[in-house]
Amino acid sequence: MNRFKNMVNERHEYAKAWQKRTGGKVMGWFEPYFPEEIAYAAGVLPVRILSRHEPNDTADKWIYASCYAVRDMVNQFLKGRYGYIDGLASVEGCQWMYDAFEVTANNFPHLFNHFIFVPDYTDAPTSVDVARSELDVFKSRLEEWTGQEITNEALDHAIDVYNTNRRLLRRIYELRRAKNTVILGSEAMNIVLADQLMDKAEMNKILEAFIPELEDRPPREDMIRLMLLGSETFDTELEELAESLGANIVIDELDSGSSYFWNETYTQKDRLTALSLRYLGRPHNPIKDNNWRRRPQHIFELSEDYHVDGAIIAKQIYCHLHGTDNYVVWKLLRERNIPFHFFERDMTLPAEDTEVRLEAFLNMIRPGLTHLAGWHKVFGGREALI
Repeated sequence: MNRFKNMVNERHEYAKAWQKRTGGKVMGWFEPYFPEEIAYAAGVLPVRILSRHEPNDTADKWIYASCYAVRDMVNQFLKGRYGYIDGLASVEGCQWMYDAFEVTANNFPHLFNHFIFVPDYTDAPTSVDVARSELDVFKSRLEEWTGQEITNEALDHAIDVYNTNRRLLRRIYELRRAKNTVILGSEAMNIVLADQLMDKAEMNKILEAFIPELEDRPPREDMIRLMLLGSETFDTELEELAESLGANIVIDELDSGSSYFWNETYTQKDRLTALSLRYLGRPHNPIKDNNWRRRPQHIFELSEDYHVDGAIIAKQIYCHLHGTDNYVVWKLLRERNIPFHFFERDMTLPAEDTEVRLEAFLNMIRPGLTHLAGWHKVFGGREALI
């Protein structure tokens, strides 16, 4: 399992090695609605720009953003961490993320950059046509930049590789539905984060060899089953903390987690229309869910399918999108009698404070869990006896 965690920690080294090995270009992308298949069809490696906390002594004079994650992304570029990147892309979504894209593009004018508009009303009558026209422009600009025509055959190959990847990740998430799961939440999140940094064809080979090993693992003992909601995260600190207290996050609804791979592209004659339908139909974050409010129903279905005992809502400080959407999520959880705990975080996790609050939350819901009756285990140096 360490191979995936190491991949996340050593992502810059991986991209540089891929670049040297293939001679291809690397494109960093900021938003989860970015159509990776088109870049992949052009021989470009799409790499998600992840926030990774370190002292910020460069970004503040360049970007006025309250979001710590976004400031850290800019900070990493200014410190040269992403010096190997050849191009940047972003899509219509979080305003803070757009600011990071703009500031980075302005500070590094030699980089190829492109912005894709994705309708906020994803199910409006003209949304598919608008999205398709945007993808067509992006495709043309990529062809001009790379000097390579993006053929239908190349798009078909890219769609097939990405669909295979999504099915493999779904198989891993299906294993988490079992009463005694064979995989921890921190492990699953490391897999998904690594997946957003690697060449998908290479990742598919790793997953195809790894899943049978995973299926042969002995199941974990009973643990409290939690669901993770809220802003996207780029580490596994919260999952690891929950595990140290005798709980396991068995499902998430994060843009950096399950929502990234949940649905596939259904091929059709017009490949760009097929891709538009896929990205407009993915599980939505709050900014793309302001018409029919499908997100609460999706959350409820996940909670039922994965038999969760409670939910954690972890919001990045100043994440206005989730701040405005939280009342809908809270209402759903209360109506469905799903205990939940809400807290805000910046790029760092206030470990002691979070541990005390999370432990109190778990102690509150343990007495009502019949499947944990008689459970006795030492977690993280503390003894929990039910």
